[in-house]
Amino acid sequence: MAINFDLNDLQAFRAVVDHGSFRKAAEAVLISQPALSRRIEKLEAALGVRLFERTTRKVSLTQVGRAFAPKAERLLDDLDDALLGIADVASTRSGQVTVACVPSTAYFFMPQVVKRYHQLYPRIRMRIIDCSAHDVHNAVVSGEADIGLTFTGNLDREVEFEPLVQEHYVVACRRDHPLAGRPHVSWEEFWSHEYISVDRTSGNRLLLDKALAQLTPTRPSICETRHVVTMVGLVEAGLGIAAVPAMALPVGEHAVLTQVPLIEPQVQRSVGLIKRQGRALSPAALELERLILEMKSATLPLLAD
Repeated sequence: MAINFDLNDLQAFRAVVDHGSFRKAAEAVLISQPALSRRIEKLEAALGVRLFERTTRKVSLTQVGRAFAPKAERLLDDLDDALLGIADVASTRSGQVTVACVPSTAYFFMPQVVKRYHQLYPRIRMRIIDCSAHDVHNAVVSGEADIGLTFTGNLDREVEFEPLVQEHYVVACRRDHPLAGRPHVSWEEFWSHEYISVDRTSGNRLLLDKALAQLTPTRPSICETRHVVTMVGLVEAGLGIAAVPAMALPVGEHAVLTQVPLIEPQVQRSVGLIKRQGRALSPAALELERLILEMKSATLPLLAD
């Protein structure tokens, strides 16, 4: 048969399959929604079949569309793979790659990754979804994100987990706080000071509650937040201290903040990379995964000291 469609039409099709929405797909490929709809209509006309069932509430693949989707995916991935092997082509590649990550990894680790990835692939747009561990998991499973950076917890069989680092929880405090400069602090002593905590929707709260089940705080926290990075901001403002993973604090010397190891017990969390089980990553996402695994050796071991 004559080929009356082009790669842009296939990329539009894949974007709708991945995102389950014409609006989100249009945002992913950086075109307007009407333009994306025209690409899908052109592809359907060229193939002589209907690929999507459209209603006012959702978009779903037809039976023919479900059969065509993996073939289109393989075709686009094979082409991208071939282009990656051609010298000097990397600088001309375009598209988008999405990573979902808990805010502490977005703050501590991702800036270096984004900078390096942009140097290698200046025309590939990187999208970062900074959200809770639960939402990172859901974004990867749903296909909204190519990969995720999170910590072990309520992960299920739908995702693969690649450990990056084991980090411990520390006391975040100001340099003028009585605990600053101590070699370590017990949880009992930590709770004797005014402290800020994360609420029960946080994956960090679930991890801490499980690890400290045998202990009872001597007083409630003065304030609860949803994200650890927000707690650090409140500590810097002088509202109290907080128990945070080491990754949540600034790297190196900070003018205001410092950290003290928490012991009795020492609580750790395993931070790693997740991707959806059984779903092949695009070449752009594979390159991002490779870069994250490569850069962890230079950055993340600092947390285990």
